[in-house]
Amino acid sequence: MAKTCPANSTAAGKDMNIAHVLRSYRSVCCFLETNPTRKFFCTQFNMASATHKNAKRIEGLDKNVWVTFSSVAADPTIVNLGQGYPDIPPPSYVKEGLAQAVMVDQLNQYTRGFGHPALVKALSQVYGKVCDRQIDPFKEILVTVGGYGSLFCSILGLVEEGDEVIIIEPFFDCYVPMVKMAGAKPVFITLRLKSNRKTDINSADWFLDQDELASKFNSKTKAIIVNTPNNPIGKVFTRNELQAIADLCIKHDTLCFSDEVYEWLTYKGHDHVKIATLPGMWDRTITVGSAGKTFSVTGWKLGWSIGPEHLVKHLQTVMQNSLYSCPTPLQEAIAQVLLHNYELMGQPDCYFSSLAEELEGKRDRMATMLKLAGINPVVPEGGYFMIADVTALDQDLSHVEDDEPYDYKFIRWMIKEKKLAAIPVTAFCGEESIKHFEKYIRFCFIKQDSTLDGAEAILKNWNKA
Repeated sequence: MAKTCPANSTAAGKDMNIAHVLRSYRSVCCFLETNPTRKFFCTQFNMASATHKNAKRIEGLDKNVWVTFSSVAADPTIVNLGQGYPDIPPPSYVKEGLAQAVMVDQLNQYTRGFGHPALVKALSQVYGKVCDRQIDPFKEILVTVGGYGSLFCSILGLVEEGDEVIIIEPFFDCYVPMVKMAGAKPVFITLRLKSNRKTDINSADWFLDQDELASKFNSKTKAIIVNTPNNPIGKVFTRNELQAIADLCIKHDTLCFSDEVYEWLTYKGHDHVKIATLPGMWDRTITVGSAGKTFSVTGWKLGWSIGPEHLVKHLQTVMQNSLYSCPTPLQEAIAQVLLHNYELMGQPDCYFSSLAEELEGKRDRMATMLKLAGINPVVPEGGYFMIADVTALDQDLSHVEDDEPYDYKFIRWMIKEKKLAAIPVTAFCGEESIKHFEKYIRFCFIKQDSTLDGAEAILKNWNKA
């Protein structure tokens, strides 16, 4: 019969084992400190570190404004109007749709890599109606990991090393890194203010100089990236403005990557025009859309590319050899939500239009709040961001030794001293345009009233502290 040890005997044995491990660890440390072999190990480690550097394709792309300011603004006492995510809830039927999807066993497994059949069919219905054309759900649509994924597949699938890609400043910050990773050259053109006035400005006051734009196109130009409504300015490009871009694309046989993730968020008096619907543009345009931006579920990270088969098939090649597919339950839920709103199009309850109506009030409140502090807003025609000129505050930051642009310094100061977070606009432009934008900062207003209340309290008391 086997002997059984008392409990205290077992505990004593464990203590002895722990003590033995600690003694062994100290011996090894002592050996490494006194033995020449230690130097060999360290040298080998350092050599390996020096040898295994980053690939050239990501050289200089390690800095990211979201990483920088998301961590700085993580303090719960800070009112965060920086990163562009809603803190308002999505419609209840959106969340319920996901809950229902995960209860179907088959929907918890892989689906079609280029897009869940139910989702691409729903997208073809919605965009077929918007674009007034038949869209093949399986050949002319690709579902990706957010709008980011759509842009990545577009650029990596269609832009070649040595090509040039025209980017309109200010731009969403991922455009440039993606173009550079493809081995291509970003070519910038800046949106400019029509006048030098500092007050009562809206996003329509920013324009592209047509002669300057035409000068950017040449034999190396592979594509232009258009973002409408624009992030961060909120400009909604007019039909005439888009037609001027389209004419140059056709003249120079250039592709267009049209980032339209805020397509449904346009305010009274402004209509969203898809450049792909202009004459001669369908065959050369990839349109980027986003479930996260459309239905206030940015954490779901679902986006899509829509365009002609001869272009989309190359995006599909990138997708199948990188991420392969997106989560099935999320795609099923968005498919049902799209179909639900497709049936409601033109009615007050359709989320495609009702969200913009809700946000228009928040936009106007944001502009009023900023004026209280002496900050001059640029009122957007679309999207849920507002840039603002802080020049009039005349905040002296010369004592800050960092070589960052003024807007970076200002926001770090504002977070520390005012407990309010925003995003620097120079994160959205090239080095040569920093001087044009470093007195602007970007606020996000797709927030609960309680969040905006907190921001308003800070702005009202701006000059009292």
